[in-house]
Amino acid sequence: MPLHPRPDPIPTNPHSESAAEKTREGDVVEQWKGLVLSPFQVRAVDAVRRGHNVLVAAPTGAGKTLVAEYAMALAVQRGKRCIYTAPIKALSNQKYRDFRDDPDVDVGIMTGDVTLHATGQVLVMTTEILRNAIFESPDFLKSVEYVIFDEIHYMDDRERGTVWEESLIFLPPEVRLICLSATISNVDQVGAWMDEIRAQKTVVIRDDRRPVPLTHLCSDDEHGVYPATDLERLRKGKRRDRPGRRQKERPHDKNGRRPKRGERGRRRIHERPDPRTLFNHLTEEELLPALVFSFSRRDCERLARANEARALLDPGEQARVEALQEDLIALFQLDRSEYDSDLFQMTRRGVGYHHAGMLPIQKEVVERMFTAGLIKLLFTTETFALGINMPARSAVFYSLRKFDGVSFDWLRTRDYMQMAGRAGRQGIDEAGHVFCLLGSREFLEAPISRLIAGHPEPVVSRFRLSYSTLLHLVGRIGRERVSEAWEKSFHEFQARAENERTIKKHRRDQRRLIARHLAFLDELGYLDGDEVTARGKIARALNGYEVQVTEMLFRGVLENLPSRALAMVFVALIHEERKSADRAWVPARMFGGLRTAVTSLVNELCGLEARHGVEPEMKRPDWGLVPATLSWYGGISMDGLETDLGVNPGDVCRVFRMAVQLMRNVRHAIDPDWDLSDKLGDAIAALNRDEIDARRQLELG
Repeated sequence: MPLHPRPDPIPTNPHSESAAEKTREGDVVEQWKGLVLSPFQVRAVDAVRRGHNVLVAAPTGAGKTLVAEYAMALAVQRGKRCIYTAPIKALSNQKYRDFRDDPDVDVGIMTGDVTLHATGQVLVMTTEILRNAIFESPDFLKSVEYVIFDEIHYMDDRERGTVWEESLIFLPPEVRLICLSATISNVDQVGAWMDEIRAQKTVVIRDDRRPVPLTHLCSDDEHGVYPATDLERLRKGKRRDRPGRRQKERPHDKNGRRPKRGERGRRRIHERPDPRTLFNHLTEEELLPALVFSFSRRDCERLARANEARALLDPGEQARVEALQEDLIALFQLDRSEYDSDLFQMTRRGVGYHHAGMLPIQKEVVERMFTAGLIKLLFTTETFALGINMPARSAVFYSLRKFDGVSFDWLRTRDYMQMAGRAGRQGIDEAGHVFCLLGSREFLEAPISRLIAGHPEPVVSRFRLSYSTLLHLVGRIGRERVSEAWEKSFHEFQARAENERTIKKHRRDQRRLIARHLAFLDELGYLDGDEVTARGKIARALNGYEVQVTEMLFRGVLENLPSRALAMVFVALIHEERKSADRAWVPARMFGGLRTAVTSLVNELCGLEARHGVEPEMKRPDWGLVPATLSWYGGISMDGLETDLGVNPGDVCRVFRMAVQLMRNVRHAIDPDWDLSDKLGDAIAALNRDEIDARRQLELG
């Protein structure tokens, strides 16, 4: 018996008319909303009309979103609802604003940070919110006809990819899917898997053509700017020019000191190039605006400050940016002092930066100035390339190496393509220009040929059932059938490519892994056979931190605490110090006893996981933001936090917002008559003010 029964096919009336189309049999929609559709859009729209699931893989900027908007229009015309999911909240917010400005779209948003008009026919949400709704509020999805998964290749994100798979597997069978992806090499495999787990046929549509072609170039200190195809020839010349191995004399450095063996080579190979020559080239050849991708927040700001004297705006543009800044200060009710801030002064010269360490309001101000064409040189991290529709004439890679969650390595082709795809504005530029800035190491070793060949890596499953999901599945279908859920995963589907012996071993391993998780839940008293206990019912509503929070609730750790201490605990559950940061010292007077109790409890749970062979272990609390949390609770400003405590405002904002969301989930899960509910409400209200209040920012803008 399948987890979902297959529904009857959705009937279509070939004679009905809608705001989105005339659905006469045999019609081909080639224009919509005044736009002439590209061939892949025509095929995708036809598949939508035929009632299929659709998986579209196409380059950045090719027009994938139009397919989603067409499906939305159909759902709305039929009186149904449509959900649009995005991997990051910034993209969710942008989509909400886009749809809000369309008079034909009744739109709402749910991101955890903010909920506005949750009864809208079109609802924008993060994938985590959708996954929780599937398990916690199935009635909420009854009238949903389509779910759109933007950036579906996010399935192979190490931390969050499993949420995409759970959502695809457990969505009600009558819901149809519109999945949008950057170009991936195994798109047919993903489509075949979807075809197997979903009730309707899945049509895969792939188009590798870019509406604006890309020109790939390199730049280094010795050779200047040149076509990327010349790099291998230059490398051969460089190798011929290198001194032979028999040369023993090691020259002195500029201070007269002879370097130690290997030291000179190491210094040379990690040498960063001087970007000024390239930026001069971009200006002189009129190749601005340009996005300069760097994978270090510090480098983004450093490079922006090093180039802010360029004065890239003409008098007319300067007048426009000054007027726009005045409007943005008024719109978002910012303090007048913002006009004289370093960021605002810099952008008045056409230069800016954008990264996750900035406050959300700062990032939005930069985005609006960039889309208005008033930032010509924007230094940014890779998140700017993820779905947000902000193309430029050129894209520059300041580095081709980044941290992938485990180690520093060369960029994946898929990531390079996504960022490079921001070059070239459709209808404005004949070509987009992509520059790789090469230091000594990149010149000799960077895999330029692989990157520009455009053969992206396959999506790899990151699926692992969370404790919350296991509790839901046991309650729904019984523990003996939980393995069926795993067997529907993309992980299992990909494993079938192995030989029969390997497949059997893989399935045994997965069943053993599930049994370990269930034994852990049994020992904690979350399950009684196929019954989910009171403890388990709380835990399954708290996906992500379910065991830590549930044990604190049931063991009385959170009893009789002041609300500021509750805020501190939930922030610690979320926070994880950046590896580059120094470990903060927190004095014992800041609830030292409580912190010890919480840490001991979670350490005990991690030990229990280890005894049952469960990996990776649950997250342990990180108390580094205790002073910031208590100061913010006491009314300090964000500027005060940054000045007095040296914290990063963007990181604090992100963690506080996530802590607010987790406390809201706990309030929803527990008995409202419990006095803890009111204290959590006080903690939420105290944290969720000023820059932390995402709803206020969205309503203002």
